[in-house]
Amino acid sequence: MMNDSEAVIYEIMGDLYGALPRQGPGSAECTRKAFSMVGPLPERPYVLDVGCGTGGQTLQLAGLTDGHIIALDVFDWALDRLSERVVSCGLTDRIRTTKQSMMEMDFPDESFDLIWSEGALYIMGFENALRKCRELLKPGGFLAATEVCWLRSDPPKEVREFWQQAYPDIKTVADNVQLVNDCEFEMVGQFTLPDSAWWDEYYTPMRELLPSLRERYAHSSEALALLAENEAEMALHEKYSAWYGYEFFICRRPGNM
Repeated sequence: MMNDSEAVIYEIMGDLYGALPRQGPGSAECTRKAFSMVGPLPERPYVLDVGCGTGGQTLQLAGLTDGHIIALDVFDWALDRLSERVVSCGLTDRIRTTKQSMMEMDFPDESFDLIWSEGALYIMGFENALRKCRELLKPGGFLAATEVCWLRSDPPKEVREFWQQAYPDIKTVADNVQLVNDCEFEMVGQFTLPDSAWWDEYYTPMRELLPSLRERYAHSSEALALLAENEAEMALHEKYSAWYGYEFFICRRPGNM
């Protein structure tokens, strides 16, 4: 059971992130580009969307494949919103939501033809996530995932210290490519998300929401601190986006489907 502070944070996360088109950097164009790099799939592939959020990419995947999609997240506010969208789009026969931590995924090994994850696998640590996804993929199956990376090897002190605290496991793109290979995947393709993917459906609508949320949660120091953290993160990205970004990695588990 959550205490009062945890309940407030959970509530404001729903009011903030749940109101955004996407819960992290990404775009419809980037999802389509990554999917175009995925190799041949079965006619009706079995797909897992890890950290689906409110389903921006989930619904796109339903349009790009004729398969069945399991959309996994730990937050009720995200899954409830996605479930509403699934119903309104008439996709209840093809998209199933499940509330489950990615740290505790209990699907049988070699279940999926395609695993998708945008901006979420860092929660497990990228190496742990790669190894788990490889177990869950059928031989010949594909993984498409974004991971925040250093784009340059000389980050200024301010941005280096931020990421050391926020995500100490951040690596360069080249180091993550090596990690993909070390985890026994074949690299199929990769690209860096453009800066517009950070702003158009994530930071810009978030910035527009902040004033009303500060007013609504003026009584809660915890909520105000969360809003301030997001404001600082946006300001940091405005200054230092040349040094870090999200890389889309598309890779394949060797073998035949």
